Amino acid sequence: MIDTPTQNDGTATAISAQFPSAATSAATPAATPAGTSPRARARRRRTVLAAARLAIVVVLLVAWQFLVNAKVVDPFFWGEPKGVWGDLYDWFTVGTSQGSLGDQILVTLEEAVLGFVIGSILGVVCGIALGRVRLLSELFAPFLKAANSIPRIILGSIFTVAFGFGIQSKVILAVVLVFFGVFFNAFQGAREVDRNLIANARLLGATRWQVTRDVVLPSAFTWILASLHISFGFALIGALVGEILGANQGLGLLIRSSQNNFDMNGVLAGMVLVAAIALIAEALITVLERRLLSWRPPQTHGGAAVE
Repeated sequence: MIDTPTQNDGTATAISAQFPSAATSAATPAATPAGTSPRARARRRRTVLAAARLAIVVVLLVAWQFLVNAKVVDPFFWGEPKGVWGDLYDWFTVGTSQGSLGDQILVTLEEAVLGFVIGSILGVVCGIALGRVRLLSELFAPFLKAANSIPRIILGSIFTVAFGFGIQSKVILAVVLVFFGVFFNAFQGAREVDRNLIANARLLGATRWQVTRDVVLPSAFTWILASLHISFGFALIGALVGEILGANQGLGLLIRSSQNNFDMNGVLAGMVLVAAIALIAEALITVLERRLLSWRPPQTHGGAAVE
């Protein structure tokens, strides 16, 4: 009985020497299949979500067209998918009544991007400044609240009369819409900074500007980036409202012309183009957010449990 383990050990050693690969594979656990890695699971989940979203869109469009064919939905008031696709095809291949479709998209994009950039910069600067300086916040709070309560359509009319049908009135309206969304987030982000961090920075001899630059601004960055996701949509709204009120070019003018001609398919086709631009901009902002916040450790949230 005592010699048996020794004999077994010797046999195992002989087998290992004769077949080293077999011994190694027996000693190591089985490799994890490639399809079960976290990255593969995430990629598969994104694919399934994209397919589900596409299926929802297809079902809605088919149901809409079926109701039109069954004369349940009046296409004069609500349009139909075939008509919307026909208008989009004509715009891309032939052009619009205002000229090339690409020119209309570029004009609206220029107005929206300028309004987005200017409004975001002003919103961040003013939000951080008022969040850091209590006197400024107390002084300007009533004016900001009053300005934010003014309906944007009224501002659009004022800007159109004051600055004409050119690009200036649309950019200014987009700036106003973007400014308040970014401002309030930046202001709240500056107020939510951990006071212990500020106190420690001051103890280390940091000036007020250094505290703002190295502590407050990075802490408020998440708030600011969150506001940018909706701010570009506001910039698009400002550009479109300004074009609908009065313009020489742009998607807003295209939508208004379709409305004046009782072409509901044209109105919906313009809305499809605007939605596509907004989704592309959202994707680009998401990529920018991931790049700028790559230093932040991954956060766990409730969505992780729904795997």
